[in-house]
Amino acid sequence: MPVYSMTGYASAQNAASGTGASAEETAAHAPRPHRLGLEIRSVNSRFLDISFRLPDELRALEPALRSLLTARLRRGKVELRAALGNEGSSPLQDPPAKLLQRLSFLQDCVRAWLPDAAPLTVADTLRLCATAQAGAEDWSAAVPALAEQALDALLSAREREGTRLAAMLLERVRQLRALARQAVPMLPSLVEQQRQRFLERWQEAMALTGDAVLSETARERALADATAYALRIDVAEEITRLDSHLDETERLLKKGGEVGKRLDFLIQELHREANTLGAKSAALELTRVSLDMKVLIEQMREQVQNIE
Repeated sequence: MPVYSMTGYASAQNAASGTGASAEETAAHAPRPHRLGLEIRSVNSRFLDISFRLPDELRALEPALRSLLTARLRRGKVELRAALGNEGSSPLQDPPAKLLQRLSFLQDCVRAWLPDAAPLTVADTLRLCATAQAGAEDWSAAVPALAEQALDALLSAREREGTRLAAMLLERVRQLRALARQAVPMLPSLVEQQRQRFLERWQEAMALTGDAVLSETARERALADATAYALRIDVAEEITRLDSHLDETERLLKKGGEVGKRLDFLIQELHREANTLGAKSAALELTRVSLDMKVLIEQMREQVQNIE
């Protein structure tokens, strides 16, 4: 399965012939068909968060649209926008005479009870006529079909972005493995260096005393302490666990599907091992390896946040 990003954008448009007008009105005014436009945007989120921006004429279709999106998306902050317009170069239609008569009658009724009410303006009249004509069309079949089309395009865009993210993450995994290979040869020599350093310092301190028995006892104690410290700074276990986490990360990226949350957990584990590696480091070279690892892991963390 592919790896999907949670970031994407898609749009689709559709036109439908006007309905609900009488034959006399159609012949007299020849209304243009209305155009429906849909946009779907998505960004990263811990859960699936869907919001809608729909005109009043399409509010009743929100449950069907929500079901469509939840059936095919798992994570992300998703926004679906819809807009209705008119075909042709001009967005304005000639208002039907019957509709204008109806608005005039309603205005007279309102002002009979509320004499101080403001009369309708030309802009108010055109807006009400456009709303009435758009509301006469049945979009119950066209809107879900168009949303399905836009959703297909969104998933394609998320798949392309996810493929790019997976390739980038696999490259970071390769670089982390290379850094781990640099660290492995340092481990035995670092442990031995620490034991020798402790022993030399203790011998220098014992040279100040003349008691041979005390010196021999102190030497054995120093060697034991040096060995214990060397074991504490041994990072072989951290390197082994880091390799294991990298194996699992690579397996998930190649498997695909809904791997974002698992990858996020693995990134936390990788960061913990790199931190421990730096904390236990007793050599500048190993500290540099730890810092380089943390830079790569932080880059991976930023990108994993976008994976579904």
